[in-house]
Amino acid sequence: MKEITATSLSIGLVGAIATWLAFGLLSGYILIWAVFIAWAGFAALGGDNQALKNTIVCGVFGVVIGWVAAFIVLTIPLADTLGMPLWSAIVVGITAFTVVFASNFKMFSAVPASVLSYAATFAYLLQTNEKMSLVTLTNINFDNPLLLISLSVIFGGVFGKISVIGATYMTKEV
Repeated sequence: MKEITATSLSIGLVGAIATWLAFGLLSGYILIWAVFIAWAGFAALGGDNQALKNTIVCGVFGVVIGWVAAFIVLTIPLADTLGMPLWSAIVVGITAFTVVFASNFKMFSAVPASVLSYAATFAYLLQTNEKMSLVTLTNINFDNPLLLISLSVIFGGVFGKISVIGATYMTKEV
């Protein structure tokens, strides 16, 4: 089978399984869109074992920094003085710098995974009703992006790896 056909088929099948799990057994524990964002990061990083490690480590790092940014925005009352748009912009500027600057350390060198997960954290917090709150950030449950987005990132990397294995298997000559 041609490589592009095998890759397409494998991604389609594994993507269908991921979606079925996200809307079924793992509903409330992973978000399918965050899974696919991490999966794309895995592919962009090379789709190999190192990419899986980087997707998970740097992806979770991006979630943590995104969580810290949201926490700072909500707990330091400079929004009252500066206005929420300016205060948020300052915090995002500093934390986005942190995400990229951390790539000086080998374990955080996969900037695309960190940035994609950072963005996914804010997408969840800002686009899901009433999630940008201290209650969401401090509860120990799957509303908290530290758990929800991190687990989605991990699953995204793993599903990406499974799709690569499947495509490789389908291209082997018998």
